Amino acid sequence: MNSAAQFEAIVSEHYESLFRFAMSLSRMESDARDLTQQTFYIWATKGHQLRDLSKARTWLFTTLHRSFLQRRRRGSRFSHHELEEVLEELPLVSPVQADRFDASQVLFALARVDEVYQAAIALFYLDEFSYKEIAAILEVPLGTIKSRIARGIAQLRKILLSDSHDLKGDGAEWVVSTTTVPELLGDL
Repeated sequence: MNSAAQFEAIVSEHYESLFRFAMSLSRMESDARDLTQQTFYIWATKGHQLRDLSKARTWLFTTLHRSFLQRRRRGSRFSHHELEEVLEELPLVSPVQADRFDASQVLFALARVDEVYQAAIALFYLDEFSYKEIAAILEVPLGTIKSRIARGIAQLRKILLSDSHDLKGDGAEWVVSTTTVPELLGDL
């Protein structure tokens, strides 16, 4: 039996029971469907590593449970709030407006970002390297790369927003394109 037929057979055999298990964990149909799909996605990418197919059911249930726990941990770290509850905490400038700048402004702002973050941001957005490739190039751990990119983007955004407010305060006109920062960095 080829791997596509094997995959379909495993999905047909285990989908309902996995969905019921996911439903019992999440108690929401949409989340249960997502968990079940995620489980089969992981099976599609890593299932070939399982040597004994008689253990596929156990592997699938374990994977689904781990995915659920991972989502729950992430949910507790990044809690959900209703918009009305946190309205006062939101920035005065909308994210869409804050992300729209012309290429020269973004590059100028990138040059003002702390040096430790510049290389990671440039490799990720300008040269489209993956996190793994950037980690190899800069010879630092993968987690450090993710952190540097996140912190660098936050710093870049802050610089761009402060420049935006400074220019508006002087009465100067500022050319704003409809390209967002990640698109703009990716196009250069």
